[in-house]
Amino acid sequence: MSVNVQIVADPDDTPSVEKLAEWADCALRMRTGELEMTVRVVGLEEGRRLNERWRHSSGPTNVLSFPIEGLEAFPSLLGDVVVCAPVANSEARREGKSWHAHWAHLVIHGTLHLLGHDHLNDADAAIMEEVERTLLRKLGYPDPYL
Repeated sequence: MSVNVQIVADPDDTPSVEKLAEWADCALRMRTGELEMTVRVVGLEEGRRLNERWRHSSGPTNVLSFPIEGLEAFPSLLGDVVVCAPVANSEARREGKSWHAHWAHLVIHGTLHLLGHDHLNDADAAIMEEVERTLLRKLGYPDPYL
C-alpha cells in the first residue's frame, strides 16, 4: 500500500502526514495487492474550485474523491482524496466531534469511494456506513453517524 500525502493548507490546521496515511491505509487494507492513492489537504479556495468544477456545487465541501478511470495498464492506481481543512475543522467543531475522529472519517469515506463504494441509494449508503463504522471502531473512534 502506498499513500502519498500532500498538504497545501495551513499545516497547523491539519492532522499529521502519518495520521492521514494511517487512516487511508486502514481502508485500503480491505483489498489485497499493491494499491496507490493520494490524500491532498487543501484550503478554501482550492476546495471551492474543485467542488464547483467537478460536482457543480457552489463553495467548498469537506471531502472529494477522484477515482482514476481508464488506466487499466495501472490497476494499482486508485486516485485522489481531497479534504478541505477549513470545512473539516468547522464541521468537527459545529458537530461536537473529536478533531481526529472527524478527519479519520472523512479520509476513510473518501478512500472507500476510490475502492468503489458509494451512497447514491439507501442500500448502498447503509453498506458504506457500516464499513466506515467498522474501520473507525478498529481505530478506536466512535460511530460518526450517532
